Amino acid sequence: MKHGKKYNAGSALIDSTKLYEVGEAIDLVQKTAQAKFDETIEIHIKLGVDSRHADQQVRGAVVLPHGTGKNVRVLVFAKGDKVQEALDAGADFAGGDEFIPKIQNENWFDYDVIVATPDMMGVVGRLGKVLGPKGLMPNPKAGTVTMDVAKAVVDLKAGKIEYRLDKTNIIHCVIGKASFGSEKLTDNFNTLLAAVNAAKPAAAKGQYIRSCVIASTMGPGVKINPSRVM
Repeated sequence: MKHGKKYNAGSALIDSTKLYEVGEAIDLVQKTAQAKFDETIEIHIKLGVDSRHADQQVRGAVVLPHGTGKNVRVLVFAKGDKVQEALDAGADFAGGDEFIPKIQNENWFDYDVIVATPDMMGVVGRLGKVLGPKGLMPNPKAGTVTMDVAKAVVDLKAGKIEYRLDKTNIIHCVIGKASFGSEKLTDNFNTLLAAVNAAKPAAAKGQYIRSCVIASTMGPGVKINPSRVM
């Protein structure tokens, strides 16, 4: 695969055979983020678990202390007073059944996260085939199925992110923007890793964090020493 001059220049700064310390890796990623826009900084964590087994699933949510740098659009499914409560907390959209045909028939996805009260999950469940593949189904483990819709909305707007394994046992998460600077990115990184470590399944055997790579949107990946993030 061919890469541009900026990518190649960034790659020249990185020793692909080396496992870097966290701070050094974050500094390198910032140096390689040379696009004309404010690049997103992503982390990819491979775990020593098998996501095919229910007792080895790793999934949860955490509020990053400095947010993600992204304006998160929130849709809330609720009834009665909870609708206004969600809107007052900053939800972009809040309501009930009226959103079903809009999503099913109009392919409406002008939101990034969906929150639902437990009594609305029967309604939201009808959208499973549409929302599931896009990772938009509310989930209690992620804190997006709750009666406290106000707190859920505030947390999401403040930088709450969900982490979960993909089919290859890797967690992919955003920890901020290149413009954040090393200190804020390190804070966000440490907060996410602490949450992932705390979520270690009892059934997990051997080395839990197998590898950890950090990269900007357009830049090369930097490998972090996994023993430093456990």
